[in-house]
Amino acid sequence: MRAVVVYESMYGNTHRVAEAVGEGLRGACKTDVVSVHDAPLSLLAEADLVVVGGPTHAHGMSHDSTRTAAAEAIAKPDNVLTLDPDAAGDGIREWIAALGTVHGRAAAFDTRVDMSALLSGRASKGIAKQLAHHGFDLIADPESFLVTKETHLEPDEIAHARAWGERLAGLANAG
Repeated sequence: MRAVVVYESMYGNTHRVAEAVGEGLRGACKTDVVSVHDAPLSLLAEADLVVVGGPTHAHGMSHDSTRTAAAEAIAKPDNVLTLDPDAAGDGIREWIAALGTVHGRAAAFDTRVDMSALLSGRASKGIAKQLAHHGFDLIADPESFLVTKETHLEPDEIAHARAWGERLAGLANAG
């Protein structure tokens, strides 16, 4: 079995989660973890499972203005965040829009602030909905990985991501 994890990341948290999900998947299948900018649609042709994740911005998937605002936040005085090397350019929203009709299995995840999803929103729900719209069969409910209000991953979220990757591998192999 082959899996591909495609991620968008601004401050590195979603990137770290994607890598951990990939580690969990690698116990059962060959897995590539790639930035949305390095994920040609042809990569999906050989994948038995596609896992897609991005940060939650303005209650959902990022868009151009929220990515610009996130990048501008780096320039503010007293900022301790750094921009992920793969942050520039289009995000998951644009990548999914370019998919056309596809077939296969998929799962979606996000990173979001550690508070009620009613208050923070969840990019993973929009990602999952769009993946299904383009023809993917979702094998799991959308998953969230939590960050602090200071935009750092909460403790144990990397372990959570690895375990979720292992669970996805089991679901994909069983289905």
